Amino acid sequence: MCGLSGEIRFDGRRPDLGAVERMGDTLAARGPDGRGIWTRGAVALGHRRLKIIDLSDLGAQPMTDAAGEITGVFNGCVYNYRELREELGALGHRFASTSDTEVVLKAYQQWGTACVEHFHGMFAFALVEHRTGRVVLARDRLGIKPLYLAETPGRLRFASSLPALLAAGDVDTSLDPVAVHQYLSWHATVAPPRTVLNGVRKLPPATVRVVEPDGSRHDHRYWQPSYTRRAEYADMGADEWRDAVLEALRTAVRRRTVSDVPVGVLLSGGLDSSLIVALLAEEGSQDLMTFSVGFESEGGEEGDEFRYSDLVARRFDTDHRRLMVPSDRVSTALDGAVAAMSEPMISHDVVAFYLLSEQVSKDVKVVQSGQGADEVFAGYHWYPRLAEVSREEEPERYAETYFDRSHTDLARVLQPHMLPEHDVSGRFVREHMAAPGAQTALDAALRLDTHVMLVDDPVKRVDNMTMAWGLEGRVPFLDHELVELAAACPPELKLADDGKGVLKQVGRKILPREVVDRPKGYFPVPAIKHMAGPVLQRVREALTAPEAQQRGLFRESYVAELLAAPDDHRTRRGANALWQVALLEIWLQTHGIK
Repeated sequence: MCGLSGEIRFDGRRPDLGAVERMGDTLAARGPDGRGIWTRGAVALGHRRLKIIDLSDLGAQPMTDAAGEITGVFNGCVYNYRELREELGALGHRFASTSDTEVVLKAYQQWGTACVEHFHGMFAFALVEHRTGRVVLARDRLGIKPLYLAETPGRLRFASSLPALLAAGDVDTSLDPVAVHQYLSWHATVAPPRTVLNGVRKLPPATVRVVEPDGSRHDHRYWQPSYTRRAEYADMGADEWRDAVLEALRTAVRRRTVSDVPVGVLLSGGLDSSLIVALLAEEGSQDLMTFSVGFESEGGEEGDEFRYSDLVARRFDTDHRRLMVPSDRVSTALDGAVAAMSEPMISHDVVAFYLLSEQVSKDVKVVQSGQGADEVFAGYHWYPRLAEVSREEEPERYAETYFDRSHTDLARVLQPHMLPEHDVSGRFVREHMAAPGAQTALDAALRLDTHVMLVDDPVKRVDNMTMAWGLEGRVPFLDHELVELAAACPPELKLADDGKGVLKQVGRKILPREVVDRPKGYFPVPAIKHMAGPVLQRVREALTAPEAQQRGLFRESYVAELLAAPDDHRTRRGANALWQVALLEIWLQTHGIK
C-alpha cells in the first residue's frame, strides 16, 4: 500500500531529515500518490502513500491522532478496519478519517502492543508515543509487508525496502557469510533477521519491537500456529475438512476485496489463482479484471499457460488481459526487476511479476494473487519424500531434498574467507525443526516452509515486484486463520492427490475439472532457465566486471566452469547454478555495493 521510513536517535542529536527524505525518494514507486515527513525530538518519520482506502487527504501520513499523543506511519491494509472502527467507537474513540491507518493508531491507544492481535491483514508500521518518546515497530503474522533496519552507534533507521536504507547512507555493506551461505543453500532465501549485508537486518514476521529512548528494546513474537492435530477437529472427515477449507478461503478472499478502488486478480490458470477468481465471481464481483503473462519458448520449452487462464476467464466471464513477453524484453526488464529487489531473488517469476505488474498497474491498483498455497497445503513434489521419515530424521531429509547445495559443495563455490566454518544453514533447519509444536515430519517441514522460506522468497517477490509499479498485491492463502486451519489439517489430506489434496477437493466443487486435474504449472521464463543470448551476455558482464573481481566472493575456477557451459550446471533442486551465482553479483552491482 505504501512505503515508510524513519530514524531514531539515541545520542541526543536530532534525526537527519535529509536521510529520511532520501529514503522517501527511493520508496516513491511504492507510494506515488502522496508524501509526508514528520519529526519530534529524537524521531523522524517519512511516508509515501498509495491511495487504496480513504482517498482523501484525511488519510495522509505520517498521521497524528487528534489529541496529539501518537504519530505513526503504516504500510499495508487492515482488512477488518471497519469492524474495529465500530468496536473502538463504542469504546469512546472518535475518528476524523475513514482510513485503516487511523484505526491502527486508535487500536494502539486502546490495546497497546496487543493491537496487532486484533488485526486481520498485512502490515508494517512505526508508532511514536509523544510523551515517552517510545517507538513501536511491528510486522504482520506472515511477513507479507517488509520492514528493514540499519543500526549504527547512536542511531536506528528503518524503511520498507533495503535500497531505501542504502540511499540514506552510512550502511555497512560488507557481506554476511552466514546469509550468503543461506542464499546459496536455500534457493536465494535468507532467513530473518539477516540479509546478505552485515549492516541491514529485517524485523521478523509476527513481531512487535518496542524501542526505548535510550536505545534499549525488546521483541515480542505474537503469533505462531501449532502444527498439531487439535481436539476441536478430531471428528472431522475428508468432506468436513474440504468444506472447512472452502469456507475459510471464501472468507479470506472476501476480506481482500476491502478497498475504495477496484480489485483485480493475477490469473495464472493454476488451481490457486483460479479458486480466487471463482470465489470472487461467487461473491458477485462485476467486471472482474484478470491478468496473465506468458513468454516466448526457448530450448523447446513452452513459456505460457494461456489455455488454462483463458478457460477460467471464459468460465467466470472476467475482463481478461493477456501479456505475451518476447525473449528480448526479458533481458531488458531484468535490470529493472533487480533494481526493485530489496534482496537478491533468483526465481524466474520475479521478471514475470515485474513485467505483469507494469501492465496491470495501468488498469488497477490492487490485485489478489495465489501465492502461498503450495507451502500451506503441501503442493510441491518434494513433500511426500519429506513425509516418509520420522520426526527426528526430518532435518537431514529436508537438507537432502530441499537444499541447493551441501556445505561441502559450497567449499568449491565460495572463496575461503566467505565460507563459514560450520554448516550454518543445516544448523538453522535443525534448530527450527526441533522446536515444539510440530507433530510429524511433514508438519515440521511445512512450518519451516510457511514461516521462513515462503516469507523470504515468494511473498517478498510479490511485494517487491508489484510495489515497484504502485500496485498492491494481496494473498488470501496467507490469511492467518486459513493458515491456522491448514496447520491443523491431517498431513495425509494435504498429501493426497499428488499434493494439495484437500484444496483440489475444494476446486472440484467450483472449478472446471481441466483446471483442477492439470499438471502442476509454474511461471516459466525459458529465456532465463536456458540462458538465452541477451541474458547470458548480462551474466557474463556482471561476473567479469571489476567490481566482481575486487569483491572476490566466488572462486574464479568455479565461475569459469559455469561460464564455459552456461546451461549445463544445475543445483540439486534443478536451478541454473550460473544464474544463482550471477544474480547475487548483478544485485550487488545494481545497488552500488562495492
